[in-house]
Amino acid sequence: MNFTTPPIRVVIADDHLVVRTGFGALLDSQPDFTVVGTASDGTEAVRVCRETRPDVVLMDIRMPGLDGIEATRRLLGTAPEQPDGPRVLILTTFDLDEYVHDALRAGASGFLLKEVTAERLFDAVRVVAAGDALLAPGITRRLISEFARLPAPAAAGTPPARPGPLTARETEVLLLVAEGLSNPEIAARLVVGEETVKTHVSRILAKLGLRDRTQAVIAAYESGLVIPRAGDGKAGSQG
Repeated sequence: MNFTTPPIRVVIADDHLVVRTGFGALLDSQPDFTVVGTASDGTEAVRVCRETRPDVVLMDIRMPGLDGIEATRRLLGTAPEQPDGPRVLILTTFDLDEYVHDALRAGASGFLLKEVTAERLFDAVRVVAAGDALLAPGITRRLISEFARLPAPAAAGTPPARPGPLTARETEVLLLVAEGLSNPEIAARLVVGEETVKTHVSRILAKLGLRDRTQAVIAAYESGLVIPRAGDGKAGSQG
């Protein structure tokens, strides 16, 4: 395979040396990746990222001192001086699902299990580096469960307004994104081409000022456009 574009620059932040070493060796085995730094805690991760300006950060959650969520927030959340910050891919295990909502709100682009296969690791980094979100249906269901525990954003019986300046079709696409559907799945549901779906998603992100479809999922729930049904891992739309 001939790679003509610059390699994807990666920083690995994890307090376990074996994780940093193992993921680093795997990524460096591919011609389209280069590991530009590692960190053993959140404070070091922020410093290394600001020094090396990576494209993607593999960020552990539980680290001594500053945790991965706060480190992600400092890199991406409210820092106007970092408009082109890295994409953050959270390293997690099933035991850390309670952090899904906080990590996404902090600006993470997705999640990756630490026991991931090499090929899945490579695919995940490429997907996130390309500007897409890695939000599998299983993670979406857990995110819905988190929102189901939050107070309703609108008064009972009061349908929320359509988010921002979205058209009816864009709102429909946003609802399907919030269900965790991929572009091909949305295209099949709406009986349109995949490129049409990509165009709609791009316009939704631009109009709402969002980084990726992960944040679009959050926007759909926080606006009240989608109301999670507690206990069944599903969601229903308002209106």
